[in-house]
Amino acid sequence: MITLDDVKKNPEVDALILGAQKQLNALGYTEHGHRHISIVSKRAGDILEKLGYPERTVELARIAGYLHDIGNCVNRVDHAHSGAIMAYNLLKEMGMPVEERTEIMMAIGNHDENTGSAISDIGSAVILADKSDVHRDRVVNKNLSTFDIHDRVNYAVTNADLTLDENERKIVLKLTIDTKICPVLDYFEIFMDRTMMSKYAAKYLKIWFELIINNTKLL
Repeated sequence: MITLDDVKKNPEVDALILGAQKQLNALGYTEHGHRHISIVSKRAGDILEKLGYPERTVELARIAGYLHDIGNCVNRVDHAHSGAIMAYNLLKEMGMPVEERTEIMMAIGNHDENTGSAISDIGSAVILADKSDVHRDRVVNKNLSTFDIHDRVNYAVTNADLTLDENERKIVLKLTIDTKICPVLDYFEIFMDRTMMSKYAAKYLKIWFELIINNTKLL
């Protein structure tokens, strides 16, 4: 069976990840490279593992999380769709069964808040993992005077923890935002769609989603 380790060792996958980040650097976007995809991969798998899903389902979630942003190598627009097809073909060449690579394709194709929906367990885990990675480490531009709102909000987040209580069936995203850099309201201005997508993804998994910012429960 194809594992996450196999995917990580595939030079074609690595080239696509590097190419995607190169393009986003040119566009001035936040980091979507190895740091981000590794976090999403681990979080997606951890969510399903804690909820008691089979080991293979957990591994597929980790693979989907690792590959979810390769479509940025084509274009930022519709990157979820192009990335889903690319991942399907890559995994086919690697010998993954059609049922498994179809699940991964569905998850990747639905992770973007502009066009996606929570349509599967693996997809929902990837959504929660992806949308929870808000942190100053993602800001590529280090010139504060030129920050746009995305840079400013991400840079203002000094700590971001995603925790799951499997007994209470509750997942909590706890953020610490430096309000000297940006007000909390700015977070909702750009992340409201992502927050609601996370809520629906949690609902698909039959758990509750909570958002806590600076020790205040907001959702």
